[in-house]
Amino acid sequence: MLVRILSASLHGIEAYQVEVEVDISPGLPAFVIVGLPDAAVRESKERVRAALRNCGFDFPAKKIIINLAPASRKKEGSSFDLPVALGLLAFLGVVNSESLSRFLFVGELTLEGSLKSVRGALPFSLLAAEKNLAGLVLPRKNEREACLVRNLPVYGMDHLLEVVKLLNGEEGRKPASYSLSELIGEVKSEVDFSEVKGQQQAKRGLEVAAAGGHNILLIGPPGSGKTMLARRLPTILPDMVFEEIIEVTQIYSAAGLLGNRAAISQRPFRSPHHTITDTGLVGGGNFPRPGEVSLAHRGVLFMDEFPEFGRQALESLRQPLEDGHVTISRVASSLTFPCSFMLIAAMNPCSDVFIGSGLGVHCTDIERRKYYSRLSRPLLDRIDIQIEVPAVKYQDIVGRPPGESSTEIKKRVSAARKIQWERFRGRRIFANSQLGSKDLCQFCQVEVEGQRLLETAMKRFQFSARAYDRILKVARTIADLAGEDKLSAAAIAEAVQYRMLDIY
Repeated sequence: MLVRILSASLHGIEAYQVEVEVDISPGLPAFVIVGLPDAAVRESKERVRAALRNCGFDFPAKKIIINLAPASRKKEGSSFDLPVALGLLAFLGVVNSESLSRFLFVGELTLEGSLKSVRGALPFSLLAAEKNLAGLVLPRKNEREACLVRNLPVYGMDHLLEVVKLLNGEEGRKPASYSLSELIGEVKSEVDFSEVKGQQQAKRGLEVAAAGGHNILLIGPPGSGKTMLARRLPTILPDMVFEEIIEVTQIYSAAGLLGNRAAISQRPFRSPHHTITDTGLVGGGNFPRPGEVSLAHRGVLFMDEFPEFGRQALESLRQPLEDGHVTISRVASSLTFPCSFMLIAAMNPCSDVFIGSGLGVHCTDIERRKYYSRLSRPLLDRIDIQIEVPAVKYQDIVGRPPGESSTEIKKRVSAARKIQWERFRGRRIFANSQLGSKDLCQFCQVEVEGQRLLETAMKRFQFSARAYDRILKVARTIADLAGEDKLSAAAIAEAVQYRMLDIY
């Protein structure tokens, strides 16, 4: 007897259909799983055997062959427990085999038959909707996440026996139903820009960075507030639209990092330690998983102590920063993970934190150059804004009222982003930071005085061609914040000031 059940597996952050074929024939008792399974899939034999026995079913004493098609692709994880068990129950006549072809089944079984959550519920849900299936059957803990796909019936189950009753039509079970507000929830932040004392120039730099999606490097002594500023950057970014929520949630779902959340509705903020490997940063592994750059998709990647990161890890950032995606190649296939993020990096003026601390930074030129040399020029050229964050003075700490709130800054940032969305409508460009060299000629027209100032700056500081493009992009954002069509001399001057390392 041959039974077919529809299931799915993950390939990166995407799901692909897997047909679970269960063949049971006379012969010596055997239980074999083929189709390039990993260890977790092979061990499902024992979980399924124990689950059926503890649910009161007789395990077939026959030759059982499970094929996971397509057999040419590796299968990982424990999500095939449920479809394998249902195939055996169909042989026993417990469930209607015809209903097995109308649903997509995923789920891990405990030894007593309960269903445990699995990775990738949202990608599985997207696949089921794409295939126009009657519904998705999965563990209840994954139910809310799967319900983000609005046009697909989702059935969250706690136990194998519940699935049996559903397929036999005994319960009249209705699919899960949640409103978007229940799934996404209200976006709240525990931090605010008004809490930052002083650092007006740094706040302005972050506002410009947020308005144009620019990468930014903060340079200052320990205790100057670099980390404090970085953690408040997401609070001034525009709210995520539903499409962005789906993109980010899909990544976290595939990585198994959603926890009890149904969706990621706040812009991600990732802060990896400087000991991270290049694989941990950009992704990879035997079964490639998203790295920190992908987990920061549509959000912020904060890299504190920037020069302390490994050279290989830093250089691996160049492609993601430029392309907005990272490609991981293996012998059999290649995977592409999205990673459109804002990079905010922080570093001390020099390696000796004692020399570089206090109100006055006393690093020598040799010490500065030696410390900065850990960062390659191609990498620094991809950071649009480089700004100094000096130590906070006593008067700024106790003598000034609270500054602007995140809400007030966010209004200006959102207005500038709206201008950009209207300007680039119909293009695959959403912010000024994504402008290509050809686009600069069209959208970055400089006034006469601004052209003279830019020419002088190029000759004096010997900016590279890439730095020239970055200056125009930042100036374009500054003009958008001011509501100006052309790039004025003031916008060019401010953009040039944000090339601190080039000027130095």
